[in-house]
Amino acid sequence: MFKNQPKGLFALALANTGERFGYYTMLAIFTLFMQAKFGWSESDAGHVYAIFLAIVYFSPLLGGFVADKIGYGRCVVIGITTMFLGYLALAIPTMPDLTGKLVMFGGLGLVSLGTGLFKGNLQVLVGNLYDDPKYEDRRDAAFSLFYMAINIGAMFAPSMAKWITNMYLGRAGFKYAADAVATYGDQAPQYLEALYNGYGLCFGVACASLVLSALIYFACRSWFKHADVTAKQVKAADKKGEVVELTAKQTKDRIIALLLVFGVVIFFWMAFHQNGSALTFFAKKYTNLTVGGPMRFGFNIFSLALVAASVYTGFAVFQAKEIRNRIICGLITLVLWAGAIFLFWRMADPIEAQPSDFQQFNPFFVVALTPFSMAFFAALEKRGKVVSAPARIAWGMLVAALGFGIITMASFGLTSPMDLGEGTQSILSPGWLISTYFTLTIAELLLSPMGISFVSKVAPPKYKGLMMGGWFAATAIGNYLSRIPSALWNKIPLMYNWAILIALCLVSAIIMFALLKKLKQMTE
Repeated sequence: MFKNQPKGLFALALANTGERFGYYTMLAIFTLFMQAKFGWSESDAGHVYAIFLAIVYFSPLLGGFVADKIGYGRCVVIGITTMFLGYLALAIPTMPDLTGKLVMFGGLGLVSLGTGLFKGNLQVLVGNLYDDPKYEDRRDAAFSLFYMAINIGAMFAPSMAKWITNMYLGRAGFKYAADAVATYGDQAPQYLEALYNGYGLCFGVACASLVLSALIYFACRSWFKHADVTAKQVKAADKKGEVVELTAKQTKDRIIALLLVFGVVIFFWMAFHQNGSALTFFAKKYTNLTVGGPMRFGFNIFSLALVAASVYTGFAVFQAKEIRNRIICGLITLVLWAGAIFLFWRMADPIEAQPSDFQQFNPFFVVALTPFSMAFFAALEKRGKVVSAPARIAWGMLVAALGFGIITMASFGLTSPMDLGEGTQSILSPGWLISTYFTLTIAELLLSPMGISFVSKVAPPKYKGLMMGGWFAATAIGNYLSRIPSALWNKIPLMYNWAILIALCLVSAIIMFALLKKLKQMTE
């Protein structure tokens, strides 16, 4: 799994892990922060959330264009600095007035610009490592591992946000409450002030995580420095054979093929990015956050982390060539499971979860399921049944439709948000949301890392940065469209929201399956 990969992959993956940890710590509480601080409705908070996500993922298009001119590494460094300033602005305590809103929007703008310069170009550096014929056949596996590393940071982020928030609330004499007025009455304003100030500290975590990412990036720069070259720089250095010269028709066909894929995945990201809006609102309004029994296991991030680690040591048992190494990996696996169970036994029964806690399940499943995904497709490849990236994207859309089918079943008989108002109907088991996240994660593993790998492989060399930015631009459009369920939250029955997402995923899958033959012809 990790064998025979260039060490530059691990340096770039770890640098991205730190940045993503801060980003997802912030994202886990972003809509809740806006509701607590400014008193915004689900629709208003969801709208700002969607706009922010859209700009964050659209900005790599600009970042890629710039990087193709001045260099990928240079843009990564500028991006880290700009993001740091943005998170620092968000962390500044302000009042819930016009000034507070301006500071927040200014910080969000800097985070968006910095992400555009950082995110796509870091992934171009990863792709450039695999332009070397020695590593070319490991490209798909590399992006799966890179994507897994991103989600290690994302996995711990919600728990960090919860810990900081609870600590701050505790010092102010409060505990988290989904319905502030019902719980605290006249003290609700003081509680909300403590809540949004606690959320504000989470932005400071993002600053610290960026410092860590920068240290990793600069300390290990020699491992991937040779990949920090644009097509123009390679040509100028006369490094023959490193840049594939494409005809005008080949260049046009590849760009059209990528644009077709970008158009389809828009609707996946529209559906998938409900985790910070509609699915979080669902957790807040309809899910029983008092969790007891075995279900508590999923709400201990350290138990989950040990289980995720045990997946990799467990695979090593079968992949190690020496019996001694197999025994060692087997013993480590048992120790990891024993530690996870011990931590579970030490948990209170029941525990009080928070809506943001559910956002840790998606990255946990990404980390834990990545080895199974890699092993499954490697086994198919050995049998001569190679599944192309566009085909995996099509199957991912079908699985996403299934995921929203699960939450639709959970929604039968529930009071619609428009009738529920500001109240809650906290009656559902957390298992419904966990199952939904599990299924959506399988869809994500089929689609996202393979899509990025496909772009890095197919993009014309002189447009690598721009085309990687195009992938994120498609994500951005989907992210903006993700506001539709939030906008309709208090206007239509709950199940209609999920039905819209299911229909879009199914239609997108059908379109992608219809395009498979054409895409193959255009990219050969």
